[in-house]
Amino acid sequence: MMKVNPKYLILLAVSGVIITIDQATKIYIHTRFALGESINVVENFFNITYVRNKGAAFGILSDLPDMIRESFFLAMTPVALFIILLLLKSVPKADKIQILALSGIFGGAIGNYIDRIRFGYVIDFLDAHWYHKYAWPAFNVADSAIVVGVTILILLMFRKEEPQDA
Repeated sequence: MMKVNPKYLILLAVSGVIITIDQATKIYIHTRFALGESINVVENFFNITYVRNKGAAFGILSDLPDMIRESFFLAMTPVALFIILLLLKSVPKADKIQILALSGIFGGAIGNYIDRIRFGYVIDFLDAHWYHKYAWPAFNVADSAIVVGVTILILLMFRKEEPQDA
């Protein structure tokens, strides 16, 4: 019987959970909210607002012509997923934090990729703001997983390594 490397089981489990929650929440928003509809959750701080994002994070590249933008995003996501798998291959089995971070990024990327294939845009709905004066661009579960994963990887890069005894 073939034995599967545990880090790939973690990748499948974590990314599977992220994709499932991401897609379930997006389906709910897409089917229950009108575009632009907003429900206040925490007064002057957080709303659920249905937004369609044709660009990358924060709407970057959303002004590009449709053909260029769509081709770019449809081509880049598989490349990014392949790079994540290459990075994961070099991560020691014992480095669970890095494995979890890469798995979160992987799952988030697939969650948003599913939207791009289905709709040509990504469904965003988590709307954080401060009295509507200062607003963070709307985001979703997949975006959150990507940001948390990247943040963890950055923090790991700056952690102090213990000196190795020779």
